[in-house]
Amino acid sequence: MFKDKNFNKKFKYGLYYAIVVGVILFLLNDYRKNLTMEHIQYSDFIKMINDKKIESVQISKDKINIYQKKEKDEKAKILYTEKIDDPGLVERLNKADITYGGLPLNQESLKGLIVSWILPIFILAFIAKILFGKMDKKMGSGVMSFGKNTAKIYAENETGVTFKDVAGQEEAKESLVEIVDFLHNPSKYTNIGAKLPKGALLVGPPGTGKTLLAKAVAGEAKVAFFSISGSSFVEMFVGMGAARVRDLFEQAQEKAPCIIFIDEIDAVGKSRDGNASGNDEREQTLNQLLAEMDGFDSSKGVVILAATNRPEILDKALLRPGRFDRRVIVDRPDLKGREDILKVHSKGVKFADGVDLNTVAKSTPGAVGADLANIINEAALRAVKNNRTEVAQEDLDEAVEVIIAGKEKKDRILSEKEKKSVAFHEVGHALVAALLNSDPVHKITIVPRTMGSLGYTMQLPASEKYITTKDEILDQICVMLGGRAAEEVQFNSISTGASNDIERATETARSMVTIYGMTERFDMMATESISSAYLDGRPVQNCSAETSSEIDAETLKIIKHCHQRSINILKGNKDLLTKVAGKLLEKETLTGEEFMELVKGKDV
Repeated sequence: MFKDKNFNKKFKYGLYYAIVVGVILFLLNDYRKNLTMEHIQYSDFIKMINDKKIESVQISKDKINIYQKKEKDEKAKILYTEKIDDPGLVERLNKADITYGGLPLNQESLKGLIVSWILPIFILAFIAKILFGKMDKKMGSGVMSFGKNTAKIYAENETGVTFKDVAGQEEAKESLVEIVDFLHNPSKYTNIGAKLPKGALLVGPPGTGKTLLAKAVAGEAKVAFFSISGSSFVEMFVGMGAARVRDLFEQAQEKAPCIIFIDEIDAVGKSRDGNASGNDEREQTLNQLLAEMDGFDSSKGVVILAATNRPEILDKALLRPGRFDRRVIVDRPDLKGREDILKVHSKGVKFADGVDLNTVAKSTPGAVGADLANIINEAALRAVKNNRTEVAQEDLDEAVEVIIAGKEKKDRILSEKEKKSVAFHEVGHALVAALLNSDPVHKITIVPRTMGSLGYTMQLPASEKYITTKDEILDQICVMLGGRAAEEVQFNSISTGASNDIERATETARSMVTIYGMTERFDMMATESISSAYLDGRPVQNCSAETSSEIDAETLKIIKHCHQRSINILKGNKDLLTKVAGKLLEKETLTGEEFMELVKGKDV
C-alpha cells in the first residue's frame, strides 16, 4: 500500500512537470518561429515580384515561402503568405526570372523536430534532474516525499552506549533509570494505574553529555532510537516542519517501544510570547509537536527525550504536565565526577606508573565531559609526539595547560626587561595567594602561551567548594590584583600586562554588589540577574541609570580597597618578592612545592 501511494505521488509530480515542460516548449517554439519567419499579404507578395525583390519561392499545398534578395553577409527573414488560386502566378515568376519549386521532402522536417522539441526536452530534463538532486540531498528524502522526517534511526543495541559509558552524572542517571525500567516492564506500571511521563527534558551546559545520556537510555532499554535535531524540522517550505513531525511520530508508533530524541529543541520550541508573526513556519511546527505529544498513548512505550541548554526560552505549553513534564539537570560534574569521567575516557589509553587522575580532576574545576575527553586525547598526542609508548603525568599536566592557556609559543622572545616585568607580575599573584591562605599555588611560569598570556599562575583548590564567603571573594580579588601591585612595588610603574586581571577583578567585585548582596550600600537588593545560565551567563541589569552609576562607584571602592591591600602585603614582603622572582627568572617555571619552599625560607 505504501509503495502504491509513493508511486502515485511520483506519477502526479511527473505529470505536472511534463505539462509545464510541454507548455514552455510550445511557447518557445512559437517564439523561435516568429524570430525567423514573417507573414505578409498576398498583394505584397505580387508587388515584391514586380519590384524584383525576390530570389526564390517554395510553393506547398497551403502556403508559399518567399526568400528575398539580400546583400552580402545580410540575414533576411523568410517571408510566407497563404496560397490562393492564381493561374498567372507561374507566368509572373518566369517573367521576373525568379526560381520556384515545391517544398522538398528531405531531412529538414526531422532536423526541425529535433531542434524544436527533442533537444529542449533533454536539456530541461537534465536541468530538472540536477535541481531535484540538490533538493533531495538537502531534504533527506527528496522532492517526491516532502515532509518525510530526517531522523537517524538506530535499531536495538545499535547506539553502542549504556549507563556504564556515562560517568559524573549519577543523579541524572537515577532519573532516567525509571524510563528504562518502564520500557522493559511496562505492565508493572500499567497494572497499578501509573502513567510514565511522556517526555523528559535534559537541561545543562554544552558538553555535559546530554546526547550521550539519551543514547545510553536507548542502549539500556534495547529499543529503537530516533535521533533528530530541532533545527531539522524547520525548512524553507511552509508546512514541511509540521509534516515531518507527523511522519516522525507515525514511524515511532510503528516501531514502539522506542525513544525519540530531539537535540537542541529550543530551535523549534522557542516561546511564542511577543512574536509578531502569528503563523510562521516555526510556530506551525511547534503547534504540531504539541498536538502530537498530546495525541499519542505513552503506554505503547514511546518516550520522548529532548536536550537544551536554554530552558528559559522554551514555550510554557511545551513544559506543562503531560508533555515535557520531567526536567533532568545534567550539570557540570564535581571533583569525583570529573575523576570518573577521566577514567571512562582513559579506557584504551596506556598510562605510565604513578599517573594520578585525581590531580587532573582537581586542576579542572568547571570542566565538562567534552573538556576532559579532550585533555586525555591531548595528553596521548603529546606522548606520541615525544616518542613515548605511555602517557606520563607531565603529559596530562601539559594537556590541562594547553586547554587553559594554549600551547607554548616558542617563537615569542621577550626582552630581559619584559621578562623581568612578567616574572614579578606572576610572583605577585602567587605571593598574595600564599600569604592570604587562598587556594594553593600549583605552578608559576613565564613561558608565553598561544592564547596571549606571557605567563600565568595556576592555583588548585584543596577541595571542591560550593559556597564562597565574602572574605574569600575579597581575597580572590586581592590575588587577581597582586600582579599589578607587584609591578608598582618593584618598578614604581605599571604596564598593560594586568588587563585580564583587572577585567576579572571588576566582574567579581560587581557581582558582590549586584548579585551576592555583600555591600552595606545596596544590602540584599538584586540589581542584576543572570540570563542563559547554562551558556555565557551574562548579567542583565534590573535597575535605573542612576542606580547603575552608584553600582559603578561601589565596585570601584571594593577594587581600590583590594588593590591597596595587595600593595601593603607585597611591600611588607619585598625581599621575598625579589627572591622568588629571581628564582623564576632563572628557571622560567616553578612548581607549587618549589614556590612554597622559597616562601618558607628554604633554598630551591
